[in-house]
Amino acid sequence: MAERPARRAPKPHSARVIRTERLTPHMQRVVLGGEGLADFATRGSTDHYVKLLFGPDGVTYPEPFDMERIRAEFPREQWPVTRTYTVRAWDPQLRELTLDFVVHGDEGLAGPWATRVQPGELVRLLGPGGAYAPDPGADWHLLAGDESALPAIAAALEAMPDGAEVRAFIEVPDADEEQKIASEVEVVWLHRGDRPVGEALVEAVRALEFPEGRLHAFVHGEAGLVKELRRLLRVEHQIPREDLSISGYWRLGHNEDKWQVAKRDWNARVEAEQEGTPATA
Repeated sequence: MAERPARRAPKPHSARVIRTERLTPHMQRVVLGGEGLADFATRGSTDHYVKLLFGPDGVTYPEPFDMERIRAEFPREQWPVTRTYTVRAWDPQLRELTLDFVVHGDEGLAGPWATRVQPGELVRLLGPGGAYAPDPGADWHLLAGDESALPAIAAALEAMPDGAEVRAFIEVPDADEEQKIASEVEVVWLHRGDRPVGEALVEAVRALEFPEGRLHAFVHGEAGLVKELRRLLRVEHQIPREDLSISGYWRLGHNEDKWQVAKRDWNARVEAEQEGTPATA
């Protein structure tokens, strides 16, 4: 994975739900706005993300909202739970923040919340973070991911330099999950069906005939598929780390809390396996 800049302490924001929309059977859009986003600012990345804060039922936090104070004064079981989501779009003039959520019925925390939240409700969040944007100096671009990476890939496609050579692959459950993206780039939509997550995506990227020249790649999604594509890019094609944004957004069998705890060690082990470097994380 490319080295990321030093992280700033995430900034807390309060927002109100403006509207919601079901985009596909398993993708829900929530648009946030309000004066609480007055200091929200992106920095040109197309993979900007925010951490939504979900407090336990019945717990009220003091104002102004301060995570350090909460961690100092509240028992751990009353701390907010975080869930990380890509910024699909940010409109600074309208002060509207668009987030898209993968929904699987009542499974998980943020997906069910996104389907039932109503306009006017308060939302607290941290961020934004993010580090990737398409490099206009690259000869060609590869974008690959599952539905969890769809918002970031869509944002990257819409930000591509005019005339950029792009290969874009998105794996989704079926044709009903395809979305319209405001880009001239032709997206290869891969329908998973009953196959394991990532299998079709790895096959498609592995079968790709790589164009000549310098590649800039964005590969995100389930950790297992990311591991396989990292091997393809770093080991087989010898793509430099600095030309890759590649990381697992999630992992089968893990919720976000478990995955964030394990992710650093997982990345270190994968790097050690694939490149022979010490697993120091």
